Amino acid sequence: MKRSYRTRFERDENPISEGGKWLNGKKDGIDWADVITKDGEAYGSVTRMAVSEKRPEQATLGAGGAEGSLPEGDYDDPTAVLTGDWGRNQHVKARVFSRKPTNEYFQEVEIRLRSTIKPHWCSGYEVFWRCLKTDEGYAEIVRWNGKVGDFTSLKKLIGAEFGVQDGDEVEASIVGNHIRGVVNGREVISATDDVYPSGAPGIGFNFFVGNTNVDHGFTYFEVETDDD
Repeated sequence: MKRSYRTRFERDENPISEGGKWLNGKKDGIDWADVITKDGEAYGSVTRMAVSEKRPEQATLGAGGAEGSLPEGDYDDPTAVLTGDWGRNQHVKARVFSRKPTNEYFQEVEIRLRSTIKPHWCSGYEVFWRCLKTDEGYAEIVRWNGKVGDFTSLKKLIGAEFGVQDGDEVEASIVGNHIRGVVNGREVISATDDVYPSGAPGIGFNFFVGNTNVDHGFTYFEVETDDD
């Protein structure tokens, strides 16, 4: 299915709708948080802030759990995915804004691929970057398995070259089972997975960032899909 969509988030909305074109993590999924648009920016709403993130992939960043332990945290990421049917091959571009980057929180900008939101369910693929250009920056690809907190990390790379900053253009795509993440035209991460053959594109942001939720997000989003 050839289908495309572009937005500069020109409406002030909580949560994002743009005329019924988006589903949101809390409004529609219940267990996650919503995405807000204001003054041409899209960012996550404030999350529960009950349990912070701890998982093996974050061990070198000071947030690792015990060896062999399951991830800890709320994982109620603010999430929004487009409504309707989309082609299985998906290519998303988005422009990052980032103010006051900090290593106090894991501020992330996230692109969703082949995703589904319904009550108590959020599945699909997510390509994301930390908004930090230091050795603690990172890029990661994960598969969300449906229930809140249930996800599988497919690939994670840590270092300044994998973080993003204000003005960067990020891209995420999936063709067949191949998932790619690109920053300013350069591929920085990739992975393969066969679980989800279809779903919708979208955006998201990390949980547990306190009131810095307004300091990072997107100013532009576009997606093109097909089934070729």
